Amino acid sequence: MNPRSFSNLPLSDAQLSNLESLGYHNMTPVQVAALPGALAGDDLIAQARTGSGKTAVFALALLARLELASRDTQVLVLCPTRELSIQVSTEVRRIVRHQQNVTLTTLYGGQSVDLQKQALKKGAQIVVGTPGRVADLVEKGSLLLKNLCMLVLDEADRMLDMGFIKELKQITRVLPQKRQTLLFSATYPDNIQELSSHLQRDPKRISVEEAESSADIEQHMYRCKPENKLEGLKTLLLEHQPTSALIFCNFKQSTLDVRAFLRKAGFSAVALNGDLDQRHREDILMLFKHQSCSILIATDVAARGLDIKDLPLVINYELPSGADTYVHRIGRTGRAGKQGVALSLCGERELGKLAQINAYQKTALKAESLETVRPKTTHIPRAANVTFSISGGRKAKVRAGDILGALTGEGGIAGSQVGKIDVMDYMAYVAVQRAAATQAEQKLSTSKIKRRSFKIKKL
Repeated sequence: MNPRSFSNLPLSDAQLSNLESLGYHNMTPVQVAALPGALAGDDLIAQARTGSGKTAVFALALLARLELASRDTQVLVLCPTRELSIQVSTEVRRIVRHQQNVTLTTLYGGQSVDLQKQALKKGAQIVVGTPGRVADLVEKGSLLLKNLCMLVLDEADRMLDMGFIKELKQITRVLPQKRQTLLFSATYPDNIQELSSHLQRDPKRISVEEAESSADIEQHMYRCKPENKLEGLKTLLLEHQPTSALIFCNFKQSTLDVRAFLRKAGFSAVALNGDLDQRHREDILMLFKHQSCSILIATDVAARGLDIKDLPLVINYELPSGADTYVHRIGRTGRAGKQGVALSLCGERELGKLAQINAYQKTALKAESLETVRPKTTHIPRAANVTFSISGGRKAKVRAGDILGALTGEGGIAGSQVGKIDVMDYMAYVAVQRAAATQAEQKLSTSKIKRRSFKIKKL
């Protein structure tokens, strides 16, 4: 018997079939350790980072607890960022899709409060959101939690780092005492232990060593003078020719400088920083996710909550101050058993950080000379796709199949030319191959979706 098989758990045949169709063939280490207790109703405090499979733990557990006949909010999942809230909502919907009549609403800043209130009035058995917006709607009396049976805190250490303790207290003081609480955190600082003691009853502690493994990541450090870093970055990108790459900087100004340089050189590059409004931020993330832009440049703060699947390359334009942050950065690649590459530009003053990184992850990385990297080509590949935004989403009953039909209908483009389609609550995004972009824009602009005309924008 396979000890990692989901069939070992008390799950229905329909649930097992759905998991198999979603690519959940075997449990990850955190799922093996946490799912039996979570399904049994135990409180858990588990070490797990983005990409470890933790969402499936609480998605399967919450489905076992839901009273489908009730429209009351029964499950609350708190996430530190808007992006993580969206990702969690999307994955929970996938995991519970075999069960009809499950309602879920996502709450975060940057969206209309009135629209969110309307969604809650219609009934939301599962609420996923950020502490700020959730606390605001609790205080307004729009989100009622008196019948909550499960509370999930995802990336709890980040929520505390971002100063959400006041909002967490506002929310948790109105919760019923009798409930299940699942707390997920990448680290176990004292304030996490204190939070757990206030919220949980005799929690089982789950710690999985693989949570910060970098075994599937090829790492290289390159010596480079600060004034040569931009050219050095260009050299590495020409050498590796990535379909997508995430570049980390320590400062917002560095992200802007890098973006300006790469764009001038001909690369398709975008930058994330704290000055962007939520709509612009979502557009940028969709461009990168849809492979309509090859390079995303971000600081650690701006990159919080990102979970980009199949990311082949991470580059540290500047090394972070902490070795743990370095490991978290490079952990964005080399996931789910796939190989990844992590490259770092290292100035003379950063060599001390290299020693700390080696000590932390028990490696013997050396600072190689950048002159050893000699790209075989100067060709800069264009991003494969173009992404369009549509001014209607899940709340307007828009589905991915509706968008695909509008694109591929009579006189339309081939289905093989359509890439990822992401339907959010109030917006939708679709990627198409660059060669079909003009035709796709014309079809979307002239076709009706759900018998309605929506605004179309090329990102």
